[in-house]
Amino acid sequence: MDGPIPLGPEDRAILDLEGPTIAGHTCKVVLMGRTAPDVGALRAAIGARLDAAPPLRWRLGGPADAPTWVAGPVDLERHVTAVAVDAPLDEAGLRAEVARLFAQRLDRGRPLWQIDAVPYRDGAALVGRVHHALADGTTTMRFARAVLWDAAGAAPPPAPAQRRAEHAADDARRRRRLAGFLAREFSRSRERSPFDGHVGSRREIAFARVELGPLHDAAREQAGATVNDAVLAIVAGALRRWVLAHRGRPGEVRVRVPVSLHHEGDLEGNRDAFFAVALPLDEPDPVRRLRIVRAETAERKAGHDAETMDALLRDLGAISPRLRALAERVEAGPRRFALNVSNVPGPRGPVTVLGAPVDALHSIAEIGERHALRVAVVSVAGLLCFGFCADPGIVENLQAMADGVVAEAALLTA
Repeated sequence: MDGPIPLGPEDRAILDLEGPTIAGHTCKVVLMGRTAPDVGALRAAIGARLDAAPPLRWRLGGPADAPTWVAGPVDLERHVTAVAVDAPLDEAGLRAEVARLFAQRLDRGRPLWQIDAVPYRDGAALVGRVHHALADGTTTMRFARAVLWDAAGAAPPPAPAQRRAEHAADDARRRRRLAGFLAREFSRSRERSPFDGHVGSRREIAFARVELGPLHDAAREQAGATVNDAVLAIVAGALRRWVLAHRGRPGEVRVRVPVSLHHEGDLEGNRDAFFAVALPLDEPDPVRRLRIVRAETAERKAGHDAETMDALLRDLGAISPRLRALAERVEAGPRRFALNVSNVPGPRGPVTVLGAPVDALHSIAEIGERHALRVAVVSVAGLLCFGFCADPGIVENLQAMADGVVAEAALLTA
């Protein structure tokens, strides 16, 4: 960094979003066994590799109405810390501790990231938080590859590539695509979201883990579907189980699916768009549910809906920032979508941290006002790891919902 870098509009919007009830960070929970390193060794190892992830040295600077990123020193004693507990936590205790840490705010006077080492079973859990103004889920995984995973266990970074050249689309094709996109994306749910409510500051966390290979094969063989389709289908099954137990009749729930628009060489911390999909919670058969989801996502991919939304909002912002803000408020309403379900690819093979194998890796993403539930998925070494985050005052019995993912995956792969 030669000088201060102005924050982009997405990053500034995330800063403005954070408040008393909404945190602005993403979270990764790394589970390791008895050979987990102590916090001193971890701190030294991260410090030695920090230059490989320059944004981790950035802190906020500049005036409030035009914030910038400014590089500076990092006090690792404050950024990599140990959590004191009376005894190593079990999984229920870990979920409670992650919820407690997640509800805390990162200090804006320092670089916006933190790693807390928590004694867990016979090893440790690393609870890492990075502010969304600094990085999205894809960028956060790059940071982990740069400063956390051992080089021998992590996949080598891809060679730097020139950014894709932006080509002007044919006007007629663009108009046809935009018309279909608007009809799909700005449609409303037929019913009120079961997760619609004014959120508070408390959070509840739940985890689930599913083997990736069998789910991949079942999705392909039974519906010609992808792993992402299968993730949405088993999440739909889990939501169906929860709604039947706690709300009565299940109907349709629209979910927003973030899509990373990053290219290699991007400097932007956040480069995500999204499309929305209606999940048929009233469909009890897991294979039919998967086929419905696959048809929905195929239509949105064919229409390039995520890229169209990104271009539309940027074009509106160029015409009028107020017009863009209005469109974003409309799209963020609880009748447009009920919850986010994100899926970020992690390391394909086994990874280690200072020689300690990583047993699981969970991602936790923040909920939003009137969207009291969020699901984040990340893969590692043949596992799909689900992280659920909710306001317990609106969404009760969250771990039962997460357990439903495991049950639905078993049905689909059977």
